[in-house]
Order: sequence, then C-alpha cells, then structure tokens
Amino acid sequence: MLAAWQVAFGINGLGTLPMIAYTVGFGVLLVASLLLIILGFDALDSPVVVILSTVIPLSLSLGLVWGFLAAFRTLYLIFTMLGFLAIVITRSVPMKNRLPVLVLAVVHGIAGMTIFLLPFLLVFTGRAAPSFILVGVGGALIGVGGLLLSFLKTGKPLLSQTIILRVLPGLLFLTTAAFVIGFKFG
Repeated sequence: MLAAWQVAFGINGLGTLPMIAYTVGFGVLLVASLLLIILGFDALDSPVVVILSTVIPLSLSLGLVWGFLAAFRTLYLIFTMLGFLAIVITRSVPMKNRLPVLVLAVVHGIAGMTIFLLPFLLVFTGRAAPSFILVGVGGALIGVGGLLLSFLKTGKPLLSQTIILRVLPGLLFLTTAAFVIGFKFG
C-alpha cells in the first residue's frame, strides 16, 4: 500500500527524470510485493525476479544522483542502462561461470551503496532535511534483505531459510515505509 501511495502521489518538486525513476522504482517494488503475495516465496526462484529486482535499486539511485549530483548525471544514467543490460544478458543466457553473480554484485552494490550513503551525506552537509536519512535507512534495510536472499541462494545462508522468509515481508514493509517517509518529509 505504501509503494502504491508513493506511485500515485509521487514526490513534490522534482524534475522529470527523478520523478520517472522514483515512480518506476516504487512501481516495481509494488509489483514485486504483489507477486510475493499472490505466488508466494516460490516466485523468488525465478530468474525474472532477479532482473526485475535490479530495477528497484537502479531507478532509486538514478533518481538520487540525478536530483543531487548534477555533475554525475550522464555518467550514472549510462551506468544504470549498461548495468541493467548486463544483468538481463547474464541472466538470460545460460553461463556456467561466476559472471552473472559478479555482474549482479557490482551493479547492485554500486546502486545500493548510493541509496544508502548519499542521503546521509546530503543530510550531514545540510543539503537535505534530517528526515531524509530515512531514505538511507531504507537503502540499508533493502540491502540486508538482498544479502540474506543472496546468501540463501548460494547455499551459505546467514540465517535459516525459514527465518529469512519469515522476516522478509516485514523487512520490505519497513524499507518501503522508510523510503516513503524519507522522501515525503526529507
């Protein structure tokens, strides 16, 4: 519901590209949540989910960079497009090496660290209101969820599958709430 609200009402005072980026990010978060509700956790085993889940950090981080780091706009836009393309290719073509995992780690890592660190930097330098830190908290929470799922898929889970799947819905809710509140009041 929070992601749907964010898609419907958006964030005031943004340029066109950040608005599109945030809308796409929250839209995919909404669709992913609905798929989990409808299909259950078995949906997480689909390679399509990896591709779709990439849209969330890439679009949210693109919106942040475009809105706050004007000098890096074009470079980061190119990174998001090439990163997404690389993930689509490495997940669509069967590969018996570690390239798909490496590409996913690099793309998600850069986008995730941008979502996590940039809001803190903006608040500490006075370029954003203190509540904007919640966007970074949301980035940290979604990163924790992603790491838990990644380790689970590699066969080396940090927690049992039962615990991970039990906490995942709450983690997604807290992530979305932190994003929505941080963007709304930050």
